[in-house]
Amino acid sequence: MMKKIIKISVLVLFVILVINGCKKDDNSPINPYNGKTTAVFNTSKIYSTMTDQDGNVYKTVIIGTQTWMAENLRTTKYRDSSAIPNITDNTVWGNLTTGAYCTYDYILGVAFIATHGRLYNWYAATDSRNIAPAGWHVPTDAEWKTLTTQLGGESVAGGEMKETGTTHWEGFTLYYGATNASGFTALPSGLRDSFYGDFDCFGFYGYYWSSTTIDSTYAWLREVYYGEATVESYELYKAVGLAVRLVKD
Repeated sequence: MMKKIIKISVLVLFVILVINGCKKDDNSPINPYNGKTTAVFNTSKIYSTMTDQDGNVYKTVIIGTQTWMAENLRTTKYRDSSAIPNITDNTVWGNLTTGAYCTYDYILGVAFIATHGRLYNWYAATDSRNIAPAGWHVPTDAEWKTLTTQLGGESVAGGEMKETGTTHWEGFTLYYGATNASGFTALPSGLRDSFYGDFDCFGFYGYYWSSTTIDSTYAWLREVYYGEATVESYELYKAVGLAVRLVKD
């Protein structure tokens, strides 16, 4: 009888251990966006991954001497885990001189955010608490120039960077050399302006901040456009919301 009780106890203990081993750790972070992007990547490229402070996992790609994110940033936190304010009020957004983010047109769909990321003003992109995880940073204007030079110059680099097809870009882009040969997979995620807080240019333009300031009001950015193979470099108000790509340290 005693042997039977011992056998039953051992069996019960085994079942408990198996169940506990299969249960998910309740304290582990759950990120709903991972694996949900609809971006069309270059299948001939070898992508690695990086993870931000929100637990978002992104594809990364080596382009020449640099390693870039191949997806738009979507974190809601700085590196120290402090929250980046999500600002929906248009007047408040336009008057900010501190970091903030939003999603384009306040769209909250999981696949949309996983694909297009979030829009950040320049103050968030360059906050001393770091929007990038350790080992990464928002590229300088010079680092953007290095990228476009490696891709043949600003007159053709846009074609090398843009996602192919018409899943996200307007159809006209097909006639302007959108090959995504670099694997960068640039998307037309639009912007949020700094005057009225309006959203614009989705499907037509992809904008990315640099960390390089011009003066108290303006900073440098890069633009890719559906109707051209170019990458444009120009200045914009720091209060505008743009996508962010990070480059490895």
